[in-house]
Amino acid sequence: MARLPLLALFLLPAAFIQAQPPQFDVLIRGARILDGAGSPWFLGDLAITGDRIAAVGFLPNAQARETIDAKGLTLAPGFIDTHSHGRAGIQVYPAAENLIRQGVTTIIEGPDGSSPLPIRPYLDDLARKNIGVNFGLLAGHGTIRSRVMSSENRRATPAELDRMRALMKQAMLDGAFGLSTGLFYVPGNYASTEEVVELAKIAAALGGLHTSHMRDEAAHVIDSVKETIRIGEEGHLPTQVTHHKIIGKANWGQSRETLRLVEEARARGVDVSIDAYPYTASSTGTGALFPQWSLSGGAKALAERLAAPDSRAKIKAEIVDRILNDRGAGDPANVVLASCGFDRSLAGKSLADVARARGRQPTAENAADAAIDIQLKGGCSAVYHAISEEDVERILRSPFSMVASDGGIMAPGPDVPHPRNYGTFARVLGRYVRERHTLPLQEAVRKMSGLPAQRFGLSDRGLIRPGLKADLVLFDPATVQDMADFTNPHQYATGVDSVWVNGVRALKSGAMTGQRGGRVLYGPARQP
Repeated sequence: MARLPLLALFLLPAAFIQAQPPQFDVLIRGARILDGAGSPWFLGDLAITGDRIAAVGFLPNAQARETIDAKGLTLAPGFIDTHSHGRAGIQVYPAAENLIRQGVTTIIEGPDGSSPLPIRPYLDDLARKNIGVNFGLLAGHGTIRSRVMSSENRRATPAELDRMRALMKQAMLDGAFGLSTGLFYVPGNYASTEEVVELAKIAAALGGLHTSHMRDEAAHVIDSVKETIRIGEEGHLPTQVTHHKIIGKANWGQSRETLRLVEEARARGVDVSIDAYPYTASSTGTGALFPQWSLSGGAKALAERLAAPDSRAKIKAEIVDRILNDRGAGDPANVVLASCGFDRSLAGKSLADVARARGRQPTAENAADAAIDIQLKGGCSAVYHAISEEDVERILRSPFSMVASDGGIMAPGPDVPHPRNYGTFARVLGRYVRERHTLPLQEAVRKMSGLPAQRFGLSDRGLIRPGLKADLVLFDPATVQDMADFTNPHQYATGVDSVWVNGVRALKSGAMTGQRGGRVLYGPARQP
């Protein structure tokens, strides 16, 4: 083709110009962009090429295969759930619709001291599957301890501790992001702080962090925060109080002191942070009502203890105390069964309801008897209404806290699980930003994206910057809302328009596309 005169270039028909190949795959125009770092929004465009953000700003001449008019909507980095129980659900519901519809694009699994072990086969298997969200993993102290010592209630010997160190090191080399502890649960509860510190040192040497479901979140919550800080300080690694809350009416308000402890620790150089969910109820198994010593040795050993009158009386007294002063917040009606494998009809009923069904008054003593019978049949998951709104808001406002669900991956079905599975991130945006003004929007987004990405070393995502991964959520701040509640929890969040995971559009105009862009994420020490 002969060279055209310069003037002729300006006279080319529009069809010729439009025929030029587009610069980008996706162009999002006119969005209010929140960068994830806590900066105020700015009006701009964002372009995606492949799995990355290609350009951000005023892009009037840009062309793309797909252009989206985002006028009136807010564009933010995809949300990162730093405390997820999604490893079972992602196998059954790989699209993770309950998360995508909240704007969640990444989850960190293996919390509370529980994880797969060894880690590499699990992650390798997951990497071969088509998943909807990015997936990272922590190594569980409780799982490691169980592998070495079963559920024995004693200190580890030096040889056993060496075996635990070796398992921790291998977990880091396999791709774990660090160590998680569940010091409230068996067998983690049987470990000394010194044992945990020794494993934390292994994680620290390989660039990992530590997160903890603390030893106690009720009467001894302050001591537990101190222990979590100590693990970070002596283990020489970042440490995190996970799903931070204050349980039991007598303890409400102690978040003032726990947050002060965090601030003081940070002032002296301890890298401590917090995550939390925006609800006044927690959820875990009915075993949480039992003294940990009674659970040593498993179900058979518990049954033997309950068959002996003296030990049964001690166990029951502890359960009564936990109903009155801990997870029951003084009333058996506050303990609501979520799922019982041995009797599905119990889902949604409180311990008070169960006591009445047995022809007895709903006292703490009668509820304790009901809890014992339930546990002997295999136990249930339960929701515990024992947290104050003031503590929730105080913790959310802390500059060192991030948002996490403590939920899983599921789809509408039977049982009555905690609504956090469907609503956590949308609830922060709807209730605590728009309605209660607990947080400004840009700070809430920071707690869901930039801060958790920084915490877990996800340097290629969590912010809106050219070159970073295109994990993005486009939502309407005026309508985003959690729909799930404690009576009807199986309801998807609304108000999220679109979600991209590594540049793949999983949600479009509020509808799932069927496309999945999730990937396995690996910790800092992984060896090929």
